[in-house]
Amino acid sequence: MKTTVIGAGAWGTALTRLIYMSEGEVCLWGRDRDSLVELESKGKNQRYLPGIDLPMGIQTQSDLIKAVDGADCLVLAVPSNAFREITSQLNQFNGVVVSVTKGIEFSTGLTMSGIVKENMPLAEVVVLSGPTLAEEVCRDMPTAAVSASKCFDAATIVQRIFHRPSFRVYTSKDPIGVELGGALKNVIAIAAGASAGLGFGDNSKAALVTRAIAEIRRLGLACGAKSETFSGLGGLGDLTVTCFSSLSRNYQFGQRIGRGENLKDILETSISAIEGFPTSRSAWNLARKRKVDTPIIDEVYAMLYKGKDLRQALLDLTTRSSKSED
Repeated sequence: MKTTVIGAGAWGTALTRLIYMSEGEVCLWGRDRDSLVELESKGKNQRYLPGIDLPMGIQTQSDLIKAVDGADCLVLAVPSNAFREITSQLNQFNGVVVSVTKGIEFSTGLTMSGIVKENMPLAEVVVLSGPTLAEEVCRDMPTAAVSASKCFDAATIVQRIFHRPSFRVYTSKDPIGVELGGALKNVIAIAAGASAGLGFGDNSKAALVTRAIAEIRRLGLACGAKSETFSGLGGLGDLTVTCFSSLSRNYQFGQRIGRGENLKDILETSISAIEGFPTSRSAWNLARKRKVDTPIIDEVYAMLYKGKDLRQALLDLTTRSSKSED
């Protein structure tokens, strides 16, 4: 079975390595030809995975159509803002499509699998998500993920492609829940990082994460997800690692904001996409449409898009009316 990974960032490269190490046939597509040559000839992706040794000999391709030709499975690992553009060029593909991008489209409220269904109607869509930091996966540190699809056969195909001793893959029939858990946790990770940047401790972060999972579950249920999904790898697992790991880009982003750095400067100097930034706006909009109370998401949105002072946002959260825990 031939698999093509679309997107040569940190996560796309890490997943390509997983398939290659499992002796699967794999091709990696990226826009930056120099980076692809570096990977093939030196076993390096210094831009996104500095200091990580990768296997040499991985097949790469900078022409999208050539990369997809003959593939049975496509793994979409491009940033959410490029997702519609890329999938619109692949409308005739009729194999398994795996979305590993965590985001929500602002104008439509669609998750990435929703965009795939619109642009690639012949494909079977699977979501692969969970607490999966690319650097740790490349170092073969024990990791678990979830393969979610309405089509059980497609979910098990993806499970088989990626499952390794160091990368355990479970299956799920709730792709929307897994996707929303993965997208929304990036917004919460910004808040967690900002809290750390302000000098707050683990009590603050634990309270934030606990209340956030209730908030994520509320919005997820309003969108048709299953409650139990948010207690699993695609929910609590992903939220925990993103809010507590210094390797998390969204956590780093929030931390820099908490330390007083300028938002525009941070965005301009970030090498990788900060998915929590556009997702905070999309999530805020989605919650308004679904009439769901999302106080943490609301404050992150106000801070990032309305210029609200970080300390005022925190004060507004902690001084909300007392209530029972849900």
